[in-house]
Amino acid sequence: MGDLQNEVEVPRFFICPISLEIMRDPVTLSTGITYDRDSIEKWLFSQKNDFCPVTKQVVVDIDLTPNHTLRRLIQSWCTLNASLGVERFPTPRPSISKTDIIKLLKESKSPHLQMNSLKRLKTIVSENEKNKRLMESVGATDYLTTILNNMFNDTNAMTSSSPAGEVTAADEALSILCHLKLSKTGLKSLFGKTGDFVETLTRVMQRATSYDSRAYAVMLLKSMFEVAEPMQVTSLDPKFFMELTQILKDQVSQKATKATLKLLINVCPWGRNRIKAAEAGVVRVLIDTLLDCTEKRVLEMVMIVLYEVCQCAEGRADLLKHEGGLAVVSKKIFRVSPVASERAVRILYSVAMYSGNARVVQEMLEVGVVEKLLLVLQVDCGSKMKEKAREILKVNSRVWKKSPCVIYDLGT
Repeated sequence: MGDLQNEVEVPRFFICPISLEIMRDPVTLSTGITYDRDSIEKWLFSQKNDFCPVTKQVVVDIDLTPNHTLRRLIQSWCTLNASLGVERFPTPRPSISKTDIIKLLKESKSPHLQMNSLKRLKTIVSENEKNKRLMESVGATDYLTTILNNMFNDTNAMTSSSPAGEVTAADEALSILCHLKLSKTGLKSLFGKTGDFVETLTRVMQRATSYDSRAYAVMLLKSMFEVAEPMQVTSLDPKFFMELTQILKDQVSQKATKATLKLLINVCPWGRNRIKAAEAGVVRVLIDTLLDCTEKRVLEMVMIVLYEVCQCAEGRADLLKHEGGLAVVSKKIFRVSPVASERAVRILYSVAMYSGNARVVQEMLEVGVVEKLLLVLQVDCGSKMKEKAREILKVNSRVWKKSPCVIYDLGT
């Protein structure tokens, strides 16, 4: 159609202000300017702009009103100019409106309409970014969190009582909530939901029979804690860490594993969370993951979490209890990424400096930790990493220099 504009005189008001093409589906923004639907939706939702391209006003109401009169005029003009090669645009399929979504949300409260309405909402939210923002703007999170709270905070309505493989209303609600990809404001609002929504999602991880629901729960928690306030991070229940550890142990899915590790990276540095994570048994699971996993990004995140947990005595003790703890950590140096290597040396530093009794020092020599530290001094890597390795070697030089395996001057 762009080439035809050079051959056919096109009325100026048929042209979209953004794309400069003839509008196929004209819609009017709350600012009063009409655009082609695809162009303005891309501007607002894909490119994440919050203002009208023409007036520069902030767009408060994202509902787009179809301009039926202009569409009919454009279609009539196309018909009149058919002999010049202009094709008539088909009438567009009606777009989802706020009214449609609100109706479905209200129906989700009715037991006999609930599943059908939730399935329809799930389809709607999967279609495009505009639908996601519309659903959030009409308060969909309130409806969806209520369904989850009612299901998982009611001892008489346990999801575990449902037949294996059967999708429940709670499963659908959680899937929709996760796929909404809520804004920062929307995610923050979840912390204020009745019944402590973090606790609800912890129960989902514990009780849900669906692996998908457990994965969605941890992915939603990851997003929530990326915008959380310090008080919300430091007041986490030990059960929270127990369920995250179980997610890693069960290998629910690759996405769930990555979300869990990212979540632990965000929360472990706060308060007593390192201790809570260690007491939940996360160290053994992390080391086992290092043994079994081959994906670089996962291994890198495992090393970051392990470093955080090993900043407390409980974490270091669990590392040393594991039959291959020290060996596995040291072998990952130079085999994953610079970040993983740096964290591995820091873990070894924490162990050597704060838990380095005679048995540990001897084990570090026997499993090849000393050799790997000497290698760190000889290759091109970060100065801080070299400094940590050198300090470990100096502190234990009296013991390790007696070994015939060590030919490097530990005093330098």
